Amino acid sequence: MDNDAAEVWIPYTADEIAGLPEGLTYRFWDGGEEFPGDPARCAFYTVPYLKGPEVARRPLAEMSSLRVVQTLSAGVDHVLPGLAATPPGVALCNAKGVHEASTAEMALTLTLASLRNIPGFVRAQEREEWLSGFFPALADRSVLIIGYGSIGSAIEDRLAAFECARVARVARSARTTARGPIHTLSDLPDLLPDADVVILSTPLTDATRGLVGTGFLARMKDGALLVNVARGAVVDTKALLAEVTTGRLTAALDVTDPEPLPAGHPLWHAPGVLVSPHVGGSTSAFEPRAKRLLSTQLTRFAGGEALQNVVMTTE
Repeated sequence: MDNDAAEVWIPYTADEIAGLPEGLTYRFWDGGEEFPGDPARCAFYTVPYLKGPEVARRPLAEMSSLRVVQTLSAGVDHVLPGLAATPPGVALCNAKGVHEASTAEMALTLTLASLRNIPGFVRAQEREEWLSGFFPALADRSVLIIGYGSIGSAIEDRLAAFECARVARVARSARTTARGPIHTLSDLPDLLPDADVVILSTPLTDATRGLVGTGFLARMKDGALLVNVARGAVVDTKALLAEVTTGRLTAALDVTDPEPLPAGHPLWHAPGVLVSPHVGGSTSAFEPRAKRLLSTQLTRFAGGEALQNVVMTTE
């Protein structure tokens, strides 16, 4: 299909995004029951944001002319199972550059709120109780970031102001940065016992699914805090509940498994657990960055240029 005839599905109307190239046909679809046109004519599909994996994958099997799948999330695990039904040569692109600021803010918010007992203060305020005392600081703490991509790096940017004792970094491959070495997952047994705060910002892959299980948690030091802004399934919920119930560890979770967390689930009331409803990227910073990404990607697509943030290409 020539670009001049290509149809583009986006979760905004075309007039809401500055700088969109001419010569493409834009269709608004944000996950509604009715498709905006024939899926077989769609060449560039932007996945509706936060509408769930079923919505994300629903049109893929019918998109016989598809060339690009663009997520508006950093993770792509919710889309991957649907790509088997697409033609070969389809580029899957993520939203690198959109969520770093918001997700890093959330990681720091959860960390500080948990350490400084903000949930306890909120409950005490409701009881009109003056809950004084001494609480842990982030200053002088050892922090371990697991998942040192653009979001992990943005988290460390913000940690720099908090006088941490040290920051250790873990990613898929070892390398050296200006800030220091980046370790691999195989180094975790040596790194975990030193960490006061462990922040998860890793993609959900076969290697990271259930990564934070019984053995991982057992290696964390007494009193350590686990912060998850990655994906819920990176953590074994049953194993985490066993640790927080004893009071040995605490946790701050923007993502859970299952998700949404159902009423009556023990995580809601587990001691030392702070839960936020997967809102790490859902801030005022999202929309302008998402629109800039779409404008850039579609300009490249229309001009036959290489796309940014390509995670994989179907075979």
